[in-house]
Amino acid sequence: MTDRFDTFSGGLDAPASHGFAIAPHDVTELAEVTRALYVGGAGAVAVVLASGASLTFSGIAGGTVLPLRLRQVRATGTTATQLVGLV
Repeated sequence: MTDRFDTFSGGLDAPASHGFAIAPHDVTELAEVTRALYVGGAGAVAVVLASGASLTFSGIAGGTVLPLRLRQVRATGTTATQLVGLV
């Protein structure tokens, strides 16, 4: 398959080129830091940012993409579903 952009470097403002399902966990960090988080099912998301700061985002609508560099999505405090890490 042809990829006209394969020689371009992907900065943080570039579209995501990979994604993975996220199962929230209170101890285990993600396999890699994200550039964004897709929330498929509405709710709250408790996260640890790349900086180490812990935050909870409430009232997130399903189908939302949050431009967050995350190292962890915690199970405690997360009620949103169908979470996908984008990198």
